[in-house]
Amino acid sequence: MPKKPPSRSTPSKSARSSLAPERVSAILKGLDEAYPRAECALHHRSPWELLVATILSAQCTDVRVNMVTPELFRRFRTPQAMAAATLDQIQEKIKTTGFFRNKAKSIHGAARKIIADFGGQVPETLAELITIPGAARKTANVVLGVSFGKAEGIVVDTHVFRIARRLGLAKGDTPQKVEQELMQVIPSERWISFSHQIIHHGRQVCMARNPKCNACNLEPLCRSKDKTWES
Repeated sequence: MPKKPPSRSTPSKSARSSLAPERVSAILKGLDEAYPRAECALHHRSPWELLVATILSAQCTDVRVNMVTPELFRRFRTPQAMAAATLDQIQEKIKTTGFFRNKAKSIHGAARKIIADFGGQVPETLAELITIPGAARKTANVVLGVSFGKAEGIVVDTHVFRIARRLGLAKGDTPQKVEQELMQVIPSERWISFSHQIIHHGRQVCMARNPKCNACNLEPLCRSKDKTWES
């Protein structure tokens, strides 16, 4: 008689091993050693500027965004100034970030929403932030964590999504599922720093193609099938 498969609510033995508290702690320690001062790479001087920069970073590198935002913020520093601009004026400043028409609509809409509903100030809760055009959960988590030091979730960008799965910390096939899984295993006081560290790790070592496994201090803890080197 075939064995009854485990229920979905019961993690497999391998999953329990991957998520063992001592293994998760070792991963976090390794990240602290490699990236003790990791922080957001997007240049900004206010929650508003960070919100705009994060919207611009979709399908675009942070380096490119940081090249565009100084002139954009010189011209439209506040939500009020951005709301008063035309879409053509905004598009002209952000054209090199890609998808600039949709991004201009989002930024313009965000400025108007913040003025109309939040007194011209970027709100400080996830529930309010995700009502702003262009500010889905990832963007909201970035603003909350970086500008306000609030951890209501974990930022899951392409790097966090890829590396969380490589390390066996999550198995979800969407950023939303991966975030929920990570929130179950990463201590809440580490949610903000964890994302920053993983993003730096993804850019410098654990790239999507040809990861530098021989230079990775997490390699002994990694069981990914696409490792390029093993100790």
